[in-house]
Amino acid sequence: MKKALLSACLPLMAAPAWHVSGSESTDTVALSAVEIVANRATAKDPVAFTNIVKADIEKINDGRDIPYLLGMTPSVIMTGDAGAGMGYSYMRVRGSDASRINVTTNGIPINDAESHRVYWVNMPDLASSVRDVQIQRGAGTSTNGAGAFGASVNMITDAPDDDAYAELNASYGSYNSNKETFRAGTGLLGDHWSADIRLSHLGSDGYIDRAFSKLWSYFGQVAYRNAGTLLRLVAFGGKEQTYMAWDYASKEDMALYGRRYNPCGKYTADDGSTAFYPDQTDNFVQHHFQLLLSQSLGDAWNLSAALFYTDDDGYYRQYKTSRTLEEYGLKPFETADGSTVSKSDLVRLKYNRNYFGGGTFTFKYAGRRLSATFGGAANKFRGNHYGQVDWVRNYVGPIDPLQEYYRNRGDKFDANIYARGSYDIGAGFSAYADLQYRYIHYTIKGISDNFDWNTGGMGKLNIVRDYSFFNPKAGVNWTRGSHRAYASWSVAHKEPVRDNFTDGDPAHYPTAERLFDYEAGYFFTTPLITAGANLYYMDYKDQLVTTGQLSDTGNALSINVPRSYRMGIELQAALRPVSWFDWQINATLSRNRIKDFVEYIYEDEWQNPIAIERGDTPIAFSPGFTLNNAFNFRAAGFDGQLASHYVGKQYLNNAGTEETILKPYFVSDLHAGYTFKGVLGLRSLRVGVSIYNLFTTKYFSNGYCGAGYTVNKEGEPEIYRYAGYAAQAPINFMGSVAIKF
Repeated sequence: MKKALLSACLPLMAAPAWHVSGSESTDTVALSAVEIVANRATAKDPVAFTNIVKADIEKINDGRDIPYLLGMTPSVIMTGDAGAGMGYSYMRVRGSDASRINVTTNGIPINDAESHRVYWVNMPDLASSVRDVQIQRGAGTSTNGAGAFGASVNMITDAPDDDAYAELNASYGSYNSNKETFRAGTGLLGDHWSADIRLSHLGSDGYIDRAFSKLWSYFGQVAYRNAGTLLRLVAFGGKEQTYMAWDYASKEDMALYGRRYNPCGKYTADDGSTAFYPDQTDNFVQHHFQLLLSQSLGDAWNLSAALFYTDDDGYYRQYKTSRTLEEYGLKPFETADGSTVSKSDLVRLKYNRNYFGGGTFTFKYAGRRLSATFGGAANKFRGNHYGQVDWVRNYVGPIDPLQEYYRNRGDKFDANIYARGSYDIGAGFSAYADLQYRYIHYTIKGISDNFDWNTGGMGKLNIVRDYSFFNPKAGVNWTRGSHRAYASWSVAHKEPVRDNFTDGDPAHYPTAERLFDYEAGYFFTTPLITAGANLYYMDYKDQLVTTGQLSDTGNALSINVPRSYRMGIELQAALRPVSWFDWQINATLSRNRIKDFVEYIYEDEWQNPIAIERGDTPIAFSPGFTLNNAFNFRAAGFDGQLASHYVGKQYLNNAGTEETILKPYFVSDLHAGYTFKGVLGLRSLRVGVSIYNLFTTKYFSNGYCGAGYTVNKEGEPEIYRYAGYAAQAPINFMGSVAIKF
């Protein structure tokens, strides 16, 4: 399969290609000659990036989460727990997971300050209020917040509209998936003011059993503009309830119960039958508030500044079987027959209550030969974490109102300052430099949710860490006519995440990671054809990876491995032979390795570890080949797209064992729509349909694995392995209607 795909796409990639939206173009937000500045790369920056514009997002925005809307981007892989595009969804870029992808909205950090992850489910239908998205691959330009260690996703929300408008969107399809969105704006009032609002509801039963999602979201902004000034107050957020589907099923269970089987919430009822807890749900509310200023300071200077505050609160409820009561602060109890019960089924609740606020600023200078940006940010985070026991089967004793068994707090201060610039040397050459200093102070104090068997009580947390990072970047860019070439060298650092401390122990606390990123690219652009290639080598020192090692409390540890790397080539091309058709294609061929990897496996998965030297091994979840292909059609009011995605073999662990892999898959989606203009007095009426997984490929897009060993009669270890897989839906449909007034 891999050889066939390569032979088909390489001839086109060797040729020039048309410059389409979503390729290496630049796009800024402008309103009344005032620029809203974000940390974005331009054509003069030696950075691999892709822009996705609103028009392309709107055509496929029928309720699927943002990772799926970005799926045509080079080196991007998307997946979801529920299997049908709604609920908990994730993306990887060049194999880097969510904790290594920096995400900002209007230049303001979205990543959770402690886990470094972005939970898209907390911001459902944000895509309906996003004007455009830029994805930078590699270290990229200096940005704000955590996770900038492999890729960046920079979103800009809708600019205020000069004209009043109203819009209704509705979608419905397989698995009762649905989306209802209302948008409206006042247009310009009194030459200075405007207001916009969006309200959305989304829901789905999910492809996986019981993997339902109930989602609500909003977006609103009030804007004031004057000559050279734009001031916006933006608010957006959401509320979600999803049934857990993140445990994934083994292939053995799927053979017995089908691909849709969901092991979450499973328990044995009093009558001995198998049952599933109906309230095994994740519940969260998140609000984002942003005050954005863009101020022109003359012909060459511009100031952007922002204040922001994010408030979120939520919990998940989980049924746990045969748990040791001491782990939850409970005492063993005696039954009526006098026997002592030290283990029992229970229901626990784990809460997060987070506060995150700060400010950013950017001065931008645009001269005849020099373009420069000076900026920075500072923010403060406080995360309260606590857990309660809601119910214990047949428990003798009070659990009223709720038994709290742990509570701790994380506090984090994060500040950075940077300066970057591009200088035109002459003959099409420009030199680029970007210098950033970042400081982090992080503490975790309180009682852990892990029971310490050495002390016979809940673990104590008293973590105090300070990090100072210097992240320089330098490069050169050459542009002449249809040609563009660049080369760059960048340094990035990343602090450990919360779990590295709370699930670790003092003997295994990790250090920060470092990345040297080398990039070089060439692009050729004409009205007919665009083609290009980007080479990268990402050299890691002390990258944190799982090795099979466990902490004293039995949790998987992430260990700093001395040397690892990612290297590859990203190929992009597009062809537009006629006005009504274009062909876009991109592919990534890569090699992702940990040097001298040592795997640890425990007897019965918890004691007497053995170490196995594996040599150089593939990094988990990092396919060696990915391909995206799209045929796009447009004629009069009709538009259509046939999009295909190929993802090569991935390993579920870092040991490169063939027993636990994600097999390659090739999936195609078909989108079609027709837009009526001026009917029934409307601005437009669009009717669309999407067919996902057109050829009903049975595939898994994510998973987990584990290992253990038993000792045979000869006293030798016999290793066993197991895995769970995220099954994705077969062919499924979504129909949509969009009405603009």
